[in-house]
Amino acid sequence: MRIPVLFLAMAPAVVAWSAPRAVPRDNPAIDMEGYLRVAAEAARYRDDHRVSEEEFLRLMEEPGTVVLDARSREKYDELHVAGARNLSFPDIAIDSLRRTLPDKSARILIYCNNNFRNAEGPFPSKLPTASLNLSTYIALYSYGYRNVYELAPLVDLHASKLPFESSRTAAALP
Repeated sequence: MRIPVLFLAMAPAVVAWSAPRAVPRDNPAIDMEGYLRVAAEAARYRDDHRVSEEEFLRLMEEPGTVVLDARSREKYDELHVAGARNLSFPDIAIDSLRRTLPDKSARILIYCNNNFRNAEGPFPSKLPTASLNLSTYIALYSYGYRNVYELAPLVDLHASKLPFESSRTAAALP
């Protein structure tokens, strides 16, 4: 009868050792509920801010318009829409936005990997639910940018009317 008593005495220690530790849930710098709320609001707003390739081209030419490429610096350097500014998505933050896009009312045009086909090198495909346009749009909306327009269609890179350039020397379209 001593074994069961000894086991019962050790049981709380075994449970405490094997149980997952409680993770603190309070972090005021991370707000999932707020993110989901803003994402839903941005999604409704985004409906009227998706444009055709022709409209994107037209808007590019208007003074004060900024074309923003939120892909990695490596992919941007490989190939990007001519004149686009690069602010890699992981670098979107209060200070970087203040430096790159100081005027929150300026028209901003965005595009991402999933806007171009036949260009897996510079524009590798992402899952549709992980498209960079979605996260970039929501992030800009969260920071108070409301004059953001997104290239809507999937465009064959070789048939695109958009001008492209590379930051690399002697680069050609893929």
